[in-house]
Amino acid sequence: MRLSELVPGNTAVVHEVENMGNADPIARRLRDLGFVRGETIKLVAQGPVGGDPILVQIGFTRFALRRSEAARVRLQPAGETA
Repeated sequence: MRLSELVPGNTAVVHEVENMGNADPIARRLRDLGFVRGETIKLVAQGPVGGDPILVQIGFTRFALRRSEAARVRLQPAGETA
């Protein structure tokens, strides 16, 4: 599952952030912000038009992401280990 597919109010665990090419600056920035393997993430809200942007929370920090950015984050259900 991808972060862009998560239902508002649900939580999951970050599995990985996928690169869209060599030295992908967006993927690197997402990892720098805390989107790393094992972190619990919650989809707090989504925008009214096409659901863009989405508001996600990692720990006590919230981020607004475009769906295209969120699609790079692969998730696993909360409580599942891989």
